[in-house]
Amino acid sequence: MELDDTDKGILYLLQRDARRLTTQEMATNVGVSASTVRNRIDRLEKEGIIRGYHPDIDYDNAGLQLYVEIICSAPNPKREAMVKEARDVAGVVALREVLNGKENVQIDAVGTESDDVARITDELCDIGLEVVNTKIIKETYTQPFNHFGQHLVEDATVEQ
Repeated sequence: MELDDTDKGILYLLQRDARRLTTQEMATNVGVSASTVRNRIDRLEKEGIIRGYHPDIDYDNAGLQLYVEIICSAPNPKREAMVKEARDVAGVVALREVLNGKENVQIDAVGTESDDVARITDELCDIGLEVVNTKIIKETYTQPFNHFGQHLVEDATVEQ
C-alpha cells in the first residue's frame, strides 16, 4: 500500500502517543478533518499496517526487575515454528526473527529472580532453540520513526 503524507503524519502521531491524542488533535496537526483521520486509521488497520496498540510497560516498576534479552539459534527451516511456540513460554514478552547469521532469534523476557530466567531458557531449549547468550537489559527506549511524518505535523498540540 502506498502511504501519502496524511497517512505518514497519522502514523507518526500514533507512535508518539496513541492513547492520549484525539482524532481531532491529529486532524489539526496533519491538516485534515477528524473523520478523514478516523477513516485513514481504519484503512491502515485493515491493510495490516497498524497491527495493534500496545502499552509501554516499565517492568521494573511492575515488580519484574529482571528484563532479559535471550539470544538463540534456530535452524532456518524450523525458525518460524519455534518462534511461534516460544510465544507461549511464560515470561516471554517480545520475539524477533533475524534473517541472517547463526544467532537468528532474539527474545525479551521478564521475571523476578534468576530462577525465572533459568526456567525460561530451559523451556526455550525444550522447544529446540539453542540459547547462545543472555543479557540483562537496563532500559529500552523507543521513538517514532520520523520518516512517518515528523516534518508533516505541527507540534503545537503534541508534547514530546
